[in-house]
Amino acid sequence: MNAIEISNLTKNYGEKQALAGLQMTVPVGAIYGFIGENGCGKSTTEKIICGLIHPTSGSIKLFGKDYTDAAVRSSIGVLIESPGCFPALTVWNNLMIQATNLSLPNKADAVREVLTLVRMEGAAGNKYKNCSLGMKQRVGIAMALLGQPKLLVLDEPINGLDADGMRIMREILVDVARKGTTVLISSHILGELEKVATHYGIMRHGKMVVEMTADELERSCPTFVALQTKDLATTKTVLEKQYKQVLTDEQQEFLRVYDAESAESVVKYLYAQGIIVTALKTDKIGLEEYYINLMARKEGK
Repeated sequence: MNAIEISNLTKNYGEKQALAGLQMTVPVGAIYGFIGENGCGKSTTEKIICGLIHPTSGSIKLFGKDYTDAAVRSSIGVLIESPGCFPALTVWNNLMIQATNLSLPNKADAVREVLTLVRMEGAAGNKYKNCSLGMKQRVGIAMALLGQPKLLVLDEPINGLDADGMRIMREILVDVARKGTTVLISSHILGELEKVATHYGIMRHGKMVVEMTADELERSCPTFVALQTKDLATTKTVLEKQYKQVLTDEQQEFLRVYDAESAESVVKYLYAQGIIVTALKTDKIGLEEYYINLMARKEGK
């Protein structure tokens, strides 16, 4: 069974089409990284899934049932944009209010559980307005996790966080998924998303461009030999006589050779041409570069 199945989903705002026949599948237990440029339809999709806006057409199933099913709706936890908290109240009291709204039988126990899960048990007495951005995001996730939802929908929860905040957020997402919750998370910080996601969906202009698992992404990202010499321009000209794909990296510091048999073969070839390699490594592109290249191909560049 899949946690989310979307078929031919459209959403129109007057003459503007935000979603244009979206197809999307999120397996149960996945951490699904939802990727795309601003305005491509990610937030619209998430809001439709959560019932915040209505689609123009198409179908959405959550755990095999129509997304409007009351039982299914009660199994979703959501953090879109920012948490709905009272600034002057403590973290504890904000969560207790939400637990009351959800009619949880053991409210205090439920609040303690989610505070522990998001590493906020020591800050329960802090007023929400005095919390840092990272802490506020964790409070929002804690609020979304009350009631032990089967599906957690997060819209850009790591944007604006410092390195430590991102690390904590990664740990939380892994813990949540390990406990059986499916996570749908959108983010522009692809390097961080790559560290936790098990599946990916890449959108463009209201449509799904590609869906893949983390293993499929790994196989789709080519390996290359990266090297430095004293004269990169000359070296690139020499390499292009032997190899078909030689590129300069974004920082203009390394040359990349994508079709070499090995790093050693490149070094030997350059040495025979009188060029000494001063730095050498074998690497492969990551999610961010894969995404950029994919979008460039779609633009016909």
